[in-house]
Amino acid sequence: MKFGVITFPGSNCDQDIIYVLRDVLMQPVEELWHKDTDLKGCDFIILPGGFSYGDYLRSGAIARFSPVMSEVVKHANSGGYVMGICNGFQILCESGLLPGVLRHNENQKFICKNVHLKPASSSTIITENLDKYKAYKIPIAHAEGNYFATPEQMKEIQDNDQVLFRYCNEEAQVTSGSNPNGSLDNIAGICNKSKNVFGMMPHPERAADFELTSTDGREIFDGMLKAALV
Repeated sequence: MKFGVITFPGSNCDQDIIYVLRDVLMQPVEELWHKDTDLKGCDFIILPGGFSYGDYLRSGAIARFSPVMSEVVKHANSGGYVMGICNGFQILCESGLLPGVLRHNENQKFICKNVHLKPASSSTIITENLDKYKAYKIPIAHAEGNYFATPEQMKEIQDNDQVLFRYCNEEAQVTSGSNPNGSLDNIAGICNKSKNVFGMMPHPERAADFELTSTDGREIFDGMLKAALV
């Protein structure tokens, strides 16, 4: 599995995910620039977190027009894997590869802390090897992580089992108190209908090394690799 990690102007988590993929998981990684028009033979494209173009319009709204995104859309529409983390999730929603939008957090503040996630599906390569009864401790760091979709979109998302993760408490209970940003239905991550495009607001790459005192994020990557390489 060859991964491609895209850097946009303002990305600040690209090296984090490159480190996890290349040095922790020992996978080949190609570093891609937002002006590239070639994905260089990558099988799995990652859009990392950060503040693409300074979030000067809406988060991800300018990055979706970067030249590389035309190739990402083609890759996704051909069945290739694409994953967006935090700002990457926002870009995927803005580009139409994922339904819904990410709005300002309900408290109108930037939130940076550890939260807990519970897998909501077992029908994707991201979640099929995870323990659906476990609360995974993963950091968040965002100002616009409040997931919203129309009632029609939500019905389709639920009917097609497209929710990847929901925010929960330490006992893996999905509660209103465990929702850090006001996301609809406690949604922390979703996929597309074809289940090859994934987006999540929390940062599993920041919880994938013993030196970071948490390896819950590595379980997500390990499970994803196991499923993808079958």
